[in-house]
Amino acid sequence: MGVRNQNREILKRLDSKTLDAKFLTEAEQGLNCSPFEAEAVLEVVKEVYFPFLDEHCAKAPPGKVTLVAVSAEEPAGKPVVECEKQTVCLTLHRGAQDDQIIQEQGPAGFRQARIADLCQEALSQGALLTREDLAYRVFFVSPRTITRDLSLLRATHPEIVIPLRSTVHDIGPVLTHRTKIVRLALEGKTMTEICQIMHHSPQAVSNYLSTFIRCAHLSQKKMQVGQMAFLLRRGKRLVQQYLDLLTECQADTNMTYHLEELLRLGTCPGGKKGDGRGCQHG
Repeated sequence: MGVRNQNREILKRLDSKTLDAKFLTEAEQGLNCSPFEAEAVLEVVKEVYFPFLDEHCAKAPPGKVTLVAVSAEEPAGKPVVECEKQTVCLTLHRGAQDDQIIQEQGPAGFRQARIADLCQEALSQGALLTREDLAYRVFFVSPRTITRDLSLLRATHPEIVIPLRSTVHDIGPVLTHRTKIVRLALEGKTMTEICQIMHHSPQAVSNYLSTFIRCAHLSQKKMQVGQMAFLLRRGKRLVQQYLDLLTECQADTNMTYHLEELLRLGTCPGGKKGDGRGCQHG
């Protein structure tokens, strides 16, 4: 057995999380193409369509970054190259407040202020980030720098949840984490209250609720779990847990009321109860 080349392994994992790699996997598994045939199809698609894509593609909003990450439904220990991937759009720079953080605390302070939110936002879109994603695709620093940032964050803010693929060893807690946020909304908690209880950003919470609301609409059309999972681009287990919550709502008058409000508003109210404000979901 040869000596492991860690740098080469890192590059291989990163290469597997690109749009090209995602397309090749779809062609090989979905169309039963050989790797050579899949590469040929990819080159033809690029040659025919790419000259026109720049004109018609919607540009990402300022401060956003789009990347390919491993699906949150993939089990721990499975090689990243073999994992299903998910494309996510994350909020890297929030505007004036981040400008102030950079000015007062420098790049390290900025990274430490954003890492938890970025990881939570990725999970709310069905993916788990890795240290390499944060290092090479987001902050452009070394993985060791990210490791130091994470160690400092966990020491100073142990209450904050930082969902990374390397730290989520069992998918169960991830599912419980997501359904707990939805349950709080069904119990009548406001956006502000949920963010405080779960130590999450409003955008991440809104993403969870948005997926649940779409699941509720699809369930009204009598779709199967597999169909809903495909359309929502989420795992069957998460969809089933959301369906179980919907069933629970039928037996609870309070939950039924707040479910109807969620479906009507598209999210839960923001701010304090009774202030009438809503929070738009991303």
